[in-house]
Amino acid sequence: MTFLDGALLICSILLALAAFGAVIRMIKGPALLDRVLAADVLLVVLASALIAKMVASRSTDHLALVVAITLIGFVGSVTVARFVQDRRRP
Repeated sequence: MTFLDGALLICSILLALAAFGAVIRMIKGPALLDRVLAADVLLVVLASALIAKMVASRSTDHLALVVAITLIGFVGSVTVARFVQDRRRP
């Protein structure tokens, strides 16, 4: 096993644990912002997994998908934050 294989194995395990934790937080909540933050974390984990796959295969095939996922996560988080801010105003 090379160093890259070991690093990818450790990275995959940590990403799986992070995804599991994010899914649990999305299910349990308790608030809307907790669920939105967990969805954002899940998108980051997905993008990180795609980046790890690109490193393993030594290609940039999924780079546009990673950029799209991160943009969707950013726009979604900003939209929910503005929605929550508007709801809290008297």
